[in-house]
Amino acid sequence: MSIPLLEYKPSSQNQRVDGYEVSSEDTPRIYRLEDSPNYDEIQQLIWAGYRQVFSEHEILKFYRQSNLESQLKNRAVTVRDFIRGLAKSESFRRLVVETNSNYRVVEICLKRILGRAPYNKEEEIAWSIKIATLGWGNFVDALIDSEEYLSNFGENTVPYQRRRYKGRPFNLVTPRYANYWRDKQEDSRYKWGDINNFMDMASSASIKTVTYTPVSTANIDIPDMTKESEPQGIPVSISTTASFPLR
Repeated sequence: MSIPLLEYKPSSQNQRVDGYEVSSEDTPRIYRLEDSPNYDEIQQLIWAGYRQVFSEHEILKFYRQSNLESQLKNRAVTVRDFIRGLAKSESFRRLVVETNSNYRVVEICLKRILGRAPYNKEEEIAWSIKIATLGWGNFVDALIDSEEYLSNFGENTVPYQRRRYKGRPFNLVTPRYANYWRDKQEDSRYKWGDINNFMDMASSASIKTVTYTPVSTANIDIPDMTKESEPQGIPVSISTTASFPLR
């Protein structure tokens, strides 16, 4: 028996109110399967799916899911199933799931799959419990099969950021670690002598008083290093009148 999703009260955030911006190049482009009749357009839709899920502007060969791409081109699967397959892929697991905490994974997936930021911390906690109890695959299914996903993207639309925040897309403001997780990792690495421990280190330092002792050079016995005799067996000079045998 799985634990039901905890109840949380959505906050009134930017993505839940009417937009006030003037349409510009920041307006997200919507990719639909029914609007992609030829090969080039279906290829653009596939790249849009990769960009949305993996948040990468350059798709590496490691991320490619050839079987999913082929099925989508042949209309054997819907765009929703294509997004589901990308989120469940080993590439996404290694790139996102295994390198973040559950709270951060929930934040990333709500942005990339549902196209919005978490309402509040309560929603992050509720969905992180789903990951812990149901596993990663069932968590992805819960998001993609949700009423919110179907009502906004349906079967054949690539998810997109439904509301911009401060004019920036999500895929430019989602580093691998959240601030709290990065700070936690930094705290665990603090060593004695770090700036955060400076006051403790300074207060524990013992100060020794140095007593001044005058020294007189008259009391220093300097040995005599002069040589009184010439060394034996070593020529002092070379005679310039030395004779050499003539030929």
